[in-house]
Amino acid sequence: MWEPQQPSVRMVTRLLLLTSALLSTCQAAESPALFTSVTLTLEPSNAVSQGTNVTVRCQALVSSSGFLNRKYTIYKDNTVVYTESITTAEDLIYSLRMARVANTGKYKCKVNIPGKELSSSSEKLTVTGLQTPVLSVDKRVFSEGEEVTVGCKAPGESGAIVFYFYKDSKELYEERVDANHVETRLRFNNAGDHRLHCDYRVILLTDSVPSNASNNVVVTVKELFITPVISVRPHGSMIIEGDNLDISCSVSGNLQNSSGLKVFLSKGPTLLSSGQSKANHSMRALAEHSGEFQCSLEVGNVVKRATENVRITELFSQPVLTMYPTEVFEREKITLTCKSTNYSSDRISASDVKYSIYKDNYTLTPGSFNGIYVVPGVVPNSSGIYSCKADARMISKYSAKLPVQAKVLVSKPEITAIGRVIVGKPFQVRCHSDRGSLPIEYTLWKKYSEVNSTTVQQPHHQAIFPVTVQHYSDMQDYKCEARNNPKIDTVVSNKLNTTVIVPLSNPGLSVVPDLLEVTEGNEMYLICGVEGSPPVTFKWYRRGNVQPLCTTTSTQSSASHHIKGVGNEHSGTYYCEAINYANMVRSQPVTVDVKMATWKKGLIVACCLLVVALLALACVLRYNSKRVGVDAAVSVWSERPVDPGSDGESSAASNNEPDVEYTEVVHRQPVDPARAPLRKGTETVYSEVQNSPTGAPGDHYDYGSVEYADLNGDQPEVNHALLEVNHQDHHDLPVPVE
Repeated sequence: MWEPQQPSVRMVTRLLLLTSALLSTCQAAESPALFTSVTLTLEPSNAVSQGTNVTVRCQALVSSSGFLNRKYTIYKDNTVVYTESITTAEDLIYSLRMARVANTGKYKCKVNIPGKELSSSSEKLTVTGLQTPVLSVDKRVFSEGEEVTVGCKAPGESGAIVFYFYKDSKELYEERVDANHVETRLRFNNAGDHRLHCDYRVILLTDSVPSNASNNVVVTVKELFITPVISVRPHGSMIIEGDNLDISCSVSGNLQNSSGLKVFLSKGPTLLSSGQSKANHSMRALAEHSGEFQCSLEVGNVVKRATENVRITELFSQPVLTMYPTEVFEREKITLTCKSTNYSSDRISASDVKYSIYKDNYTLTPGSFNGIYVVPGVVPNSSGIYSCKADARMISKYSAKLPVQAKVLVSKPEITAIGRVIVGKPFQVRCHSDRGSLPIEYTLWKKYSEVNSTTVQQPHHQAIFPVTVQHYSDMQDYKCEARNNPKIDTVVSNKLNTTVIVPLSNPGLSVVPDLLEVTEGNEMYLICGVEGSPPVTFKWYRRGNVQPLCTTTSTQSSASHHIKGVGNEHSGTYYCEAINYANMVRSQPVTVDVKMATWKKGLIVACCLLVVALLALACVLRYNSKRVGVDAAVSVWSERPVDPGSDGESSAASNNEPDVEYTEVVHRQPVDPARAPLRKGTETVYSEVQNSPTGAPGDHYDYGSVEYADLNGDQPEVNHALLEVNHQDHHDLPVPVE
């Protein structure tokens, strides 16, 4: 048989806690409260364009002695659009994201607290601008009388919308929907092309048609003859801190028929006391209690108020904490002074006020010191939040917090060059310290002369100086100084040390071997040299070529282009270019004339000598052959017979002293082609002619004949010619020579 289980202890405990929470909530809800005001605002403004984010803010000022459960309700054109309950005094926020024309209207806020409610005044929101509608048709070509589905869409719009469809600018159809799009089926009976479009209108309450005014009715409102009364003791304007302050709120007048009457005593949003017909509040007067106290009377929905402005004189003023010096560096001594400048001499003297100083909420001094405290310079870190307190007659006042940030002395600066440093061109030098509080003054020096100075005020700023050097060694002359404490000497950096690029100069192109010794088949080196900073990129060109013959980058001041097996085709004009980070230079052109190889020269000389030798040999042979022919001819002419009629003396005389005369006789006769020899040259043959035995004594005749014979021809042709001369008749002989 089943039996019910007894509730556990844990469950009972939970029920008790829940009951206690509910009771406390009810008690809190029943706490007395008084409305001050309820306001509604529209942000950023009451008139915005479509797409703007709008914030509807509801603010309720309620005087209460505890937490209240507040219920907020937002209305648009008297229609509830949002509601929320909160227990804090925060404002209620209602957001309209991407506001549209449909959000146009009058907004107001109503706040409910237990037993009471209050509404704000209305604020009108105007949103302008509508999205362009989009028309859609399921098909573009159809038959006469056929139904077609058409749609119209208003992107992003909301609310009640009336859509209109037009055919050829004439209204064809309209439909009202609570959406941003509509679809319908239309029938077209007229054949031909038609233009369709649509538009829409957003229905707003403000666009409704107003009616005429009604008749006037005069009404009279009777005033309640009861008023709130507030009284403050002590009377008069001389209330000093420390005095007992009594404030009462009561009702004056006829209280008959005043059921539900309540009175509230408050100061600002703080509810001090409440009651049925009277409320009292007592306190120890302080200067911050000065201000307006309010007594409110509430009967039904009628609220009447009375106020009293109370001014409380300070017993002593709020202490002020100061320090000296106003700017302090790490490990420097600080003097802190806490003083109340004003005090009520009728009640206390200056010595009655005691001071205490705090750093980061820890006490540095006892409460009886005179208000001056010195922080020793040996403290490693004097930075912190300082404050002080003044006490007199059981009244304590605190100074404003004084944040102290001990400055850091500037560290040794570093001097660096920004970018590449090129001799003769401006560049920038930066001075920077890793540590140091701003502002920092930087000064750039060249040897013992100040170049420039600047002060860095902001963390993202830098000390940058323009510099130009004329020689690479000038870089060692620059240094910078940094200072952020005028009581301490400046800190000096090291000398500026960076790579300096010297522009290239004096380019030259040389050829190895010497230009006069460049011969075919050997190697040739084109050496390009410059003065300047490496790395250097060298390029070799041959005049007439756009592209370089060779390109190389070297860390040396020169480089070479090697050509193996030089030939005649390598003759020409060469030049080189050198490039570094500073500039580009070009050498003067060099003309290379490749000489013929030595072995070729020797071969040519040998060939020439051989040809000369052969020619000499041929000449010798010809000369010898001609000499043989001449000797034979002379032999024939000399062996002629002696005339018998001659006496022996004559013959002897002739034999002993021959009378010989050499005469060149040109014998001209037709040349028989069959007998003419082949001739490569001509030669004159001289023959010896003796005196004819029949001639007169002393007469000489020249018997001569000239024949042109080929020296390389056969000798018999020469003999034959001579024989012909020998057989000539005497009458054919030439005239004797006298």
